[in-house]
Amino acid sequence: MIDLMEQIKQQLREFAKERDWDQFHTPKNLAMAISGEVGELIELFQWLTPEQSDKDGLSPEQVNNVKEEIADVFLYLIRLADKLDIDLNEVAMEKLKLNAKKYPVGLSKSNAIKYNRR
Repeated sequence: MIDLMEQIKQQLREFAKERDWDQFHTPKNLAMAISGEVGELIELFQWLTPEQSDKDGLSPEQVNNVKEEIADVFLYLIRLADKLDIDLNEVAMEKLKLNAKKYPVGLSKSNAIKYNRR
């Protein structure tokens, strides 16, 4: 059985192929597209207070807009990883392990200052 990430990757490949967009989906262009979509996501929160940006502070319309931008970032990221033959599940798990070592609980717990900048 195909996993969800693989299914999304296949659908993105087909979507691009049907539109002859593969020629435009270079790693550089996909990285730039991700950056643009992240900018649109940031814009949704730009002038909100921390309370307004919390789940309970956002209107249903704002939550929907956030969902759409997160989906755009996610889909472009999957496409970029596919073009570079990177297994997102694998690298995410590797990064979690690295971060556990990089940010040990004893130095990081309840502290927003990066461990090596204190």
